Amino acid sequence: MTHTILRQPAVLKRRGRSRSSHYSDIKNGLYVKPVRIGPRAVGTPENEVDALNAARIAGKTDEEIRALVVKLEAARKAAA
Repeated sequence: MTHTILRQPAVLKRRGRSRSSHYSDIKNGLYVKPVRIGPRAVGTPENEVDALNAARIAGKTDEEIRALVVKLEAARKAAA
């Protein structure tokens, strides 16, 4: 199973959001926190980007999105 980590420009392009809106969403629990991939580099797992985009497309509420974010971040810890 291949796990791809997307860098910020790719995440922003897939989301259609500005950088400031993206970080605001992270702060408000509406998007997953990035993972560290190097001393000065972070990225977001592609499967998480896809899951959150699908939830938005499906019309999930902000509370449902927050629950999904918690679930996705918990799955990271379980996989480690």
